[in-house]
Amino acid sequence: MINRVVLVGRLTKDPELKYTPSGIAVSRFTLAVNRTFSNQQGEREADFINCVVWRKPAENVANYLKKGSLAGVEGRIQTSSFEGQDGKRVFMTEVIADSVQFLEPRNSSGGEQRGSSFSPPPQDFGGYGQSQPQRNPFEAPANNQGFSRGNEDPFANAGKTIDISDDDLPF
Repeated sequence: MINRVVLVGRLTKDPELKYTPSGIAVSRFTLAVNRTFSNQQGEREADFINCVVWRKPAENVANYLKKGSLAGVEGRIQTSSFEGQDGKRVFMTEVIADSVQFLEPRNSSGGEQRGSSFSPPPQDFGGYGQSQPQRNPFEAPANNQGFSRGNEDPFANAGKTIDISDDDLPF
């Protein structure tokens, strides 16, 4: 059986960080995820998915995400139940996150900054996204020094025999 979930959405409120009696961090948050279709008024409805993340990723989520942050969650669905205050059985469905990805720069979602000075390291995109024009390595140089390449036949000498030792053949 496969129980795998991948979600991308925005947090509906700041994550809630707690610690178990044994000191393990657990963070809970709700992710608003748009549906792929529109309703009769042409609006896309959203689902609100409860998510739980444990240990160091839980602390990271609590420290660096806030209401409105765009996040990607990968994990599994888990259901549980408990007896409510009115004596009725309450069922819960949550996504237990294996990983949470922060999908936007720290300052882009607006709002105030938290008390941390975390900033992601600069990234080298191997030349992608740079404003300088890049030379195509497959393009012939602009100065061809008088050589004409247009009508050369790469197989012009194909009919001639080649002297190769049997020891040089791979088979």
